[in-house]
Amino acid sequence: IIGSELSIKATFEGHTLIGTSYKHPVTKIPYKIVDADYVTTDSGTVHIAPGHGIEDYEICKKLNISTFCPVDDLGRFTAEVGDPSFEGKDVLKEGTDVIINYLKESKLLVKEHEIVHKYPYDWRTKKPIILRATPQWFINVEAFKQKAFESLADIRILPDSARNRLEIYTLSRSEWCISRQRSWAVPIPVIYDVETNLPLFTESSIVHIIEIVKQFGSDAWWEIDEKELVAPEYRDNGLKYRRGMDTMDVWFDSGVSWNSNAVADLYLEGTDQHRGWFTSSLLTSIAVNDTAPFSTVITHGFVLDEQGRKMSKSLGNVVNPKTITNGGKNREKEPAYGVDILRLWAASSDYTKDVSIGKTVMSQVGENLRKYRNTARFMLGNLNDFNHEQLVVYDDLKSIDKYMLHETYQFGKVVESNYDDFLFNKAPMIPHLAEEIYENYKSIDREQFDSIFKLRWYNMNKKWDNQAIQKEWNILKSLRNEVNQLLEVARKD
Repeated sequence: IIGSELSIKATFEGHTLIGTSYKHPVTKIPYKIVDADYVTTDSGTVHIAPGHGIEDYEICKKLNISTFCPVDDLGRFTAEVGDPSFEGKDVLKEGTDVIINYLKESKLLVKEHEIVHKYPYDWRTKKPIILRATPQWFINVEAFKQKAFESLADIRILPDSARNRLEIYTLSRSEWCISRQRSWAVPIPVIYDVETNLPLFTESSIVHIIEIVKQFGSDAWWEIDEKELVAPEYRDNGLKYRRGMDTMDVWFDSGVSWNSNAVADLYLEGTDQHRGWFTSSLLTSIAVNDTAPFSTVITHGFVLDEQGRKMSKSLGNVVNPKTITNGGKNREKEPAYGVDILRLWAASSDYTKDVSIGKTVMSQVGENLRKYRNTARFMLGNLNDFNHEQLVVYDDLKSIDKYMLHETYQFGKVVESNYDDFLFNKAPMIPHLAEEIYENYKSIDREQFDSIFKLRWYNMNKKWDNQAIQKEWNILKSLRNEVNQLLEVARKD
């Protein structure tokens, strides 16, 4: 190197370096140059850090290169990094400057240049994160995931597209990391040898801890003396133990909720739970009970604003349900629609997809509710002064009345079928309007209740299912259409 100029001594292709050695700039330990297929000419790496990246980890695993992570829980260099001047320095802050200065002083830095590149950031704090390889607890899903996959064949899954996603997530998991490093959650009940850091993971140790939790609750793990967590047979073996600080993955917690129930009729959650609650429940139940924890799984979408955007505080587009029901400060812009309209919007939406909500949408739903109410008023008006004593037996009814009962019977069957198929958007749900209608109708019936919700599910008379009457009226309606068309021609002439 002459000043800032470089003198080219030779040129060669990169692959010729594979297998050759170099000295680490800090530790001076010789290492091999290895091949990595994920390195390209426009994006890649000039070093391998098996403790800080999954691709590097996989490469080193194949080459039997040990995984090490010279960064502590606070994001600072440890002594393992190789030079005392680095230890304790924040990796993403002063640590970078210290290393650059070290390379300059050692005359090892050829060029310093800032580049723009992709880097992972925490979605909540918007701060950069550090990938680290750390000791964790895993479940070997490979041992039973095929059984879990096969069990889905007997499960009813709605919508149909959700089946494929759930199957993919079930088969894609080979290991499940169930440990977390958080200050809140259920602790993983494992104690460790202080000197070797090896876990004491025996049946008697676990049984001992279970009895402690039964007596004092899970907080006992953090509160009682560590010596009390050690089973009696291990207290005098000359070793010192410490409690583990790892906590359980919350999806493991929720995933074993089946433990307090029999097989559930229905699991209902959002599309994000294909790889969350649905999968964790399925895998844990198969592992323990050899059967799925549910007979039906329904997946719903998410609520978006009227522009189809995800709701977030930062965008300021969150719609408060109370504003819809009770109205906002400006009633012209944010009128009070009431609870029935909000329910009707929810029930009439195709919940298997993302749905939008906003002023225009709610206005349309409100208009639909007014149509239902006006229809009910018209029907109740026609029943004015009518009572059950005036009812005519079926055989004495006119043909048109029998036809209307047949239509009512068919409509009832469709409603029942829609409920069975979870197609709630084909059956309007407006409980307050239903209550109002019944209040003006119940005097007609023989048996009266103080609420419509105390009535049983209606029992339709099979006699109303009159196919012969339907055939007659289908012909009449077809004939009516033909006559109307001829009348229109005659009117024009």
